[in-house]
Amino acid sequence: MATQHTRALGRILVAPSVVLLFLWMIVPLAMTIYFSTLRYNLLNPGTERFIGAENYIYFLTDPAFLTSLSNTLTLVGSVLAITVVIGVLLALLLDQLFIGRSLVRLMVIAPFFVMPTVSALVWKNLLMHPVSGVFAWVATSLGFRPIDWFAQLPMLSVILIVSWQWLPFATLILLTALQSLDNDQKEAAEMDGTRPLPYFFYIVLSHLARPITVVILIQTIKGDLTVEKWAEICQTT
Repeated sequence: MATQHTRALGRILVAPSVVLLFLWMIVPLAMTIYFSTLRYNLLNPGTERFIGAENYIYFLTDPAFLTSLSNTLTLVGSVLAITVVIGVLLALLLDQLFIGRSLVRLMVIAPFFVMPTVSALVWKNLLMHPVSGVFAWVATSLGFRPIDWFAQLPMLSVILIVSWQWLPFATLILLTALQSLDNDQKEAAEMDGTRPLPYFFYIVLSHLARPITVVILIQTIKGDLTVEKWAEICQTT
């Protein structure tokens, strides 16, 4: 009986915060759904009218919808694959003891604090420019023809820029998780003579499963820069 009363009291005390959180989530969602059923004209405010599912029908039947969806899925999938794979490798590297480790960590994390517009400007004019860019200079020095990245490989160019900006975030999360790996497991693996690959797959990678999931979720939610938006940024800079 005492346990039941304790649980009931706990639910009563938690109820206000749960209700507030529920309203905090549901009200904006409901308003978003409601506004999506209206026709807006930003040049003539106050002339809104209810049109039902017409916006959704127009959106789904637009000829550019499937192309935009395919490009966005390609961008998001490629960025996630690159940031997770290279992020794990960088986290393993930065977890080792070597001279200048603090400086290297700072350099790896630095791109995450660069604004998307500045990042596009740097990559377009300093790195990927077909005449004066660093990649063009390297290609010319090696006897190859420079590539006009944004004209010949626009999707790959955007993927490289977005991956470069989100890679520090993935590395930081995975490095923090890697440093929380139990030392007893490491010592037991060393005493048992575990080889590097089994140690990585069965101990390290299994320990990083949840952090990798967090990285994928956050980058998918927050990394909402579509191909069209990044292309617009690159064109305007």
